[in-house]
Amino acid sequence: MYLWRAVDAEGEVLDILVQPRRDKHAAKKLIRKLLRKQGIPPTTFVTDKLRSYVAALGDLGFKQRHVTGGRLNNRAENSHQPVRRRERSWIGFKRPGTTQRFLSTHATIYNCFNFQRHLISDLSQALNH
Repeated sequence: MYLWRAVDAEGEVLDILVQPRRDKHAAKKLIRKLLRKQGIPPTTFVTDKLRSYVAALGDLGFKQRHVTGGRLNNRAENSHQPVRRRERSWIGFKRPGTTQRFLSTHATIYNCFNFQRHLISDLSQALNH
């Protein structure tokens, strides 16, 4: 099973999808689900260099907004780390449905309590005043 994850510029998890394949159909499903949930399309889609993203974004008409390369994808890669740590200790998840439910709930809760480094000094100043 593959974990597809959409992360915004601040590192918050927007959506998670567990799929058996890494193909155009799965990428399209994630992007459509994300667009439906968010309401407005993002200005850019930053992804790794997987070809399924190129094909899916081309079908949906967002090919010009697609950006790859460099270290632009690090936010998404770093947001995978808590899940990878947990999965290692549990020796994997048993069922895709259970995994999907747990990870979407976990992402919502994680977003509430995860503060980015660049926001910590602003948060401490706001609490002191």
